[in-house]
Amino acid sequence: MSEKTSAVDEHSTRGAYVTGGEFNRDTNYIEDRITRDGAAGPNGEPGWPVEPGRYRLIAARACPWANRSVIVRRLLGLEDVISLGQPGPTHDARSWTFDLDPEGKDPVLGIERLQQAFFRRIPDYPRGITVPAIVDVPSGEVVTNNYPKITLDFSTEWTEFHRPGAPQLYPEHLREEIDQVNKRVFTEVNNGVYRCGFAGSQEAYDAAYARLWTAMDWLEERLSTQRYLVGDSITEADVRLFTTLARFDAVYHGHFKCNRNKLSEMPALWGYARDLFQTPGFGDTIDFVQIKQHYYIVHEDINPTQIVPAGPDLSGWLTPHGRESLGGRPFGDGTAPGPVKAGEEVAPGHGAG
Repeated sequence: MSEKTSAVDEHSTRGAYVTGGEFNRDTNYIEDRITRDGAAGPNGEPGWPVEPGRYRLIAARACPWANRSVIVRRLLGLEDVISLGQPGPTHDARSWTFDLDPEGKDPVLGIERLQQAFFRRIPDYPRGITVPAIVDVPSGEVVTNNYPKITLDFSTEWTEFHRPGAPQLYPEHLREEIDQVNKRVFTEVNNGVYRCGFAGSQEAYDAAYARLWTAMDWLEERLSTQRYLVGDSITEADVRLFTTLARFDAVYHGHFKCNRNKLSEMPALWGYARDLFQTPGFGDTIDFVQIKQHYYIVHEDINPTQIVPAGPDLSGWLTPHGRESLGGRPFGDGTAPGPVKAGEEVAPGHGAG
């Protein structure tokens, strides 16, 4: 391969998203945990100590997996304890980049690419450079990119630094049910939309489509009689489902061919999604412009023109949802978070307003 060709490939957004047959997500991550005393995780994962100001959460607004960590950080009031770096909505074949920051560098880490923090930890890191990732600021090394555990550790290991009135997102008496719901939502919905979008054959797509809508119908039925997924207040389960629902009509319905119907055509799920969207900590983290730019520009093998669609109409997100009639208390015995931290607001015109 010539130097010219190598350079083009290196800086292209093209990736092997559709590789033939069924899409299988690589779930091997840097599994270190940040624990209150730096002890190893429950499965022997290397431990790092909870320490205010030491770590930086890198979380692109466009990414649903990263969006979870931003929501949980905000709900728990950890904004002044764990700083936030946000890459732009697109990335090339090498890495997420900090192209929205002055001079194209993260202002705290001083790097242009998240890849640099991975390489400081593991030279020539062979897997995908993913967000969310937590970086140790003093060393500049990635601590973990194990996104399912990042939010759970925010809830259980950083309790000393939670804001007054922080909700219980992973209460002990509901953990078994939360884990069960999360498992099905992940396999069938969070990852299910990707299984449809990245299917490499008609047979793989048909199977993925059937699985997705079986799960969506299950959620529609479940949420017809209860306001939240588990218990009578918001939990980790709601955070994990919400970030997929927020992207459904804007991206997954068309771009990923998840088009049996729109989310807005499912009364319970649409009401539930709007209820959360209008709850402080959820909708105020959603940047629809960056979301659409990410999927439609980065996935060149699905959308080779890289044209970003103008729709859909987003005003429906702010309409009354009527879910209060089902009871429940959004934050349990806690309270809503305050205003979005200065500098972390969604840009004007990028939300649903």
